[in-house]
Amino acid sequence: MMRATLVLGVALLTLLLSGPTVAFVPIGGGSSTHVSITGTALLQKVTETCRAVAEEAGHEFNPTGSSAEELVQACLGPTATGDVSGAKFKSALQEIYTQNGLVDRNFVNSAPPHFNSEAFAEGRGLIIEGLVAIKANIREENFQAARETLGRVLHTLQDFYSHSNWVELGYTEPYINLIRLDLPLENLADFSTATCSDCASGKCPNPILPNILKEKKLTSGYMGISSAAKPKGKCSHGGAGDLTSSAEPRGGISKDERRSDNVDFHNAAVNAATAASLQLLDDLRLAAGDNDFLRMMGIARSSVVCFVIDTTGSMSDDIEAAREAVYKIIDGKKGTQDEPSEYILVPFNDPEFGPMIRTTDPAKMKREISLLRATGGGDTPEMCLSGLQLALTGAPDSSDIYVFTDAVAKDIHLKDTILALISSTKSTVSFFLTGSGRRRRSLRASSFEDYKNLALASGGQAIQVSKSQLPQATDIILDTSTSALVTVLQRARNPGKQETFPFMLDESQKNITIYITGQSITFTLTNPAGVIQNHNEASGKLGSVNTVGNLWRVRLNDDNMKGTWKINIISNQPYTLKVTGQSTITFIYDFVERFGGPHPGYAVLSGHPQAGQPAILMLSVIGRKGPSSVTVGDVSLVTVSGPETVRNSTTTDMGNGDILVTVDAVPEGEFVVSLKGTDKVSGSVFQRQSTTQMSVSKVNIKAVVDSSMQPGKTFNLPFSVMTQGSGGLYSISARNDKNFPMSKPPSLNLITGQYANSSVTITPPADTPSGSDVTVTLEAKSSSGADSNYIVLRFSVVTKITDFVAPVCEVVTVQADDCPHDVSQCKPFQWKLAATISDGNDTGVASVSLRQGGGNLTTSLLSDPIIQANYTASCCSQIVEFIAVDKVGNVGKCYHSIVRSAGPPTLPALLPLWLCLLVSAFVTWF
Repeated sequence: MMRATLVLGVALLTLLLSGPTVAFVPIGGGSSTHVSITGTALLQKVTETCRAVAEEAGHEFNPTGSSAEELVQACLGPTATGDVSGAKFKSALQEIYTQNGLVDRNFVNSAPPHFNSEAFAEGRGLIIEGLVAIKANIREENFQAARETLGRVLHTLQDFYSHSNWVELGYTEPYINLIRLDLPLENLADFSTATCSDCASGKCPNPILPNILKEKKLTSGYMGISSAAKPKGKCSHGGAGDLTSSAEPRGGISKDERRSDNVDFHNAAVNAATAASLQLLDDLRLAAGDNDFLRMMGIARSSVVCFVIDTTGSMSDDIEAAREAVYKIIDGKKGTQDEPSEYILVPFNDPEFGPMIRTTDPAKMKREISLLRATGGGDTPEMCLSGLQLALTGAPDSSDIYVFTDAVAKDIHLKDTILALISSTKSTVSFFLTGSGRRRRSLRASSFEDYKNLALASGGQAIQVSKSQLPQATDIILDTSTSALVTVLQRARNPGKQETFPFMLDESQKNITIYITGQSITFTLTNPAGVIQNHNEASGKLGSVNTVGNLWRVRLNDDNMKGTWKINIISNQPYTLKVTGQSTITFIYDFVERFGGPHPGYAVLSGHPQAGQPAILMLSVIGRKGPSSVTVGDVSLVTVSGPETVRNSTTTDMGNGDILVTVDAVPEGEFVVSLKGTDKVSGSVFQRQSTTQMSVSKVNIKAVVDSSMQPGKTFNLPFSVMTQGSGGLYSISARNDKNFPMSKPPSLNLITGQYANSSVTITPPADTPSGSDVTVTLEAKSSSGADSNYIVLRFSVVTKITDFVAPVCEVVTVQADDCPHDVSQCKPFQWKLAATISDGNDTGVASVSLRQGGGNLTTSLLSDPIIQANYTASCCSQIVEFIAVDKVGNVGKCYHSIVRSAGPPTLPALLPLWLCLLVSAFVTWF
């Protein structure tokens, strides 16, 4: 937890890191401790990877500025036309920062996550376990689970340099043994060895004992939150929250904060922690490959196409319409920034649902959806919500999900779980409904109204059409499966009434579309100049109007859009209104809560904010040229349904485009976040709105992700529930998206203001693939059903591994005699290298790839016990490095250079060629 500002020579690395130095704030905040160190390392590694990918594709990597948008645009390549939003990249960074900061809240009394109290083996164990999980997650394309674990692992790794005496011992490079289990932890101070001298003032430059420094003994400070006890003669962590710092030897060796007495050590710790973070990220990049590393970091086009399709016997026409929509998206958006970065398909039937199919290959998506057949079913209700649950947990956050069905949900008991997942993921769900919505009397209340409620909660639409009309209705999918989609306004009225809704359009927006769902509707649209168009004008002065089923779709003309518009809607039936467009000006947000302790900060809430107290949000603004290109005006909470209630806020600029928002009076019922500001590029005022509805609760649930699960082994998840409302019996529900066996208490008896503790057990089957993730949703609901809350947790399932040894390379021959001494004459000549690669622990080599060099690398079958690698290159390309990764993610590097030295060789002539090269540092395997 180090407070520092790092000056970087690359302009891109100022992204998200500029701003004033502030006290440690794990979420948001300017140039602060783990955030700055993590951000510096992530941005440098992303920039390196983007440059390598661009160069390999034959593109120049020339970002036009330092904003997220400009970095992503340059990384995705100049050949893809259109706008691209930096929101997905910023969200990925925030997920990592969030989990990094939560280590201080969730494990404040635990030594290993912070390398406190000389817990070196245990701390390294957490890092290694995390690295194994991250690599397995990436192999299974579970990138969110990988990011969350990465945040926690980086926190622990960085704390080593602040909480130990590594830099006091004079070391400036990272301790690579922390990420290599095959290397021993050496020269650790014994439990009985005194390590520090007494520091009565608490501000001594270096209290480490001289003999510890001389013998290079490694130690760390002891930390006591509730007790001052520590072993005799041991160093303390130090600081106001550490009770051991008042016990002799007093003081502390923590370098968390820059003080007048520790400036040099603090700066050295920051530099070492940054270098160590880069070292770990490079290991992950090599294991994952450049493309998957960038996908993990959110460097991808923002559009994801996710279809959840009913495949029962009556759905042939619907499946065909969905298929045609997918074909239109793939064929019509190829080569643009609107081309989806990922395709997801989840079929459901009765009683079967799934599996979820994910691919980045559009041809595979075409094949998969072409294989769907309408069959089975029988009774009317189907397993719709089970399929939707798979989509919500499998798709990236903030995805647009489209559900096709003609039947009500048989699994309506999942509705609360679906609402929790919608709120947690901020994904938008739209339903295409082609049936009557009637249900069997034997089922508990289930109808198309349930789908409409879910759509409204997510900011989506429930579109009811006949089967013959469905192909017309799917145009909405083409609208929303696009890059840089923003919501300007969304409202719902039930019962319907005449009302005028103003909304503001700005110069950055294009492709503005208005959607209205409902029956018996008329409307009038007015632009800022007072020009009017009625609902019955199919092609008017302001735009084109289309209607199908219960959906009205208005596409505005591209000219003269800037300013305040109005739409007057008349209907006595329920209706919804939504205004969307494309713009790189947007925002992301999380509801947060403050936490105390030695390193206080803000933690993201998983669940509803607490009733009876101010709501706090951490909001990040993304402009066309980064956060500095916009000015934030009003941030408010606004009700979507019923009488409109607006609750204004107070804001604090945390730097980097991060805004801490406090709303003292929270609206009753469901609300969304509304933002207004000014785009400095054009000078126009903009309006944006979140899509996901939220409400407050008096119930609070706490649980922590502290490790991964293992296939075939029962995992125990402790949790606590408290209410500030009426006590009594609260029902407990627990579900997971993989249908792993679970056990949980049916209910808990709560006393107002007191936490009740219990646990859930989960048992992943023994054949669960390593790297899978499972999303667990816990909910507590009062006996009356009037109040409830939830928590959503994501766990990795990872097989325990024992192989931590990298593949081994041996250079057999190098043929470079034809290469001229004069490099300017190199073009006509070639050189060759032959090497063998093997995996000593028989795990098997998964991939061999060229990292440096302009030549051609070929290998024999990777399943061979000894892999033959052959490299041929022009003599103009004088360096080669290739990477071998085994099946559990251990990485080996092989490097060779034919650059000729000026002097004569000095190695013994009789040494084998490969050993000569190794000793002369021309071949390095590490």
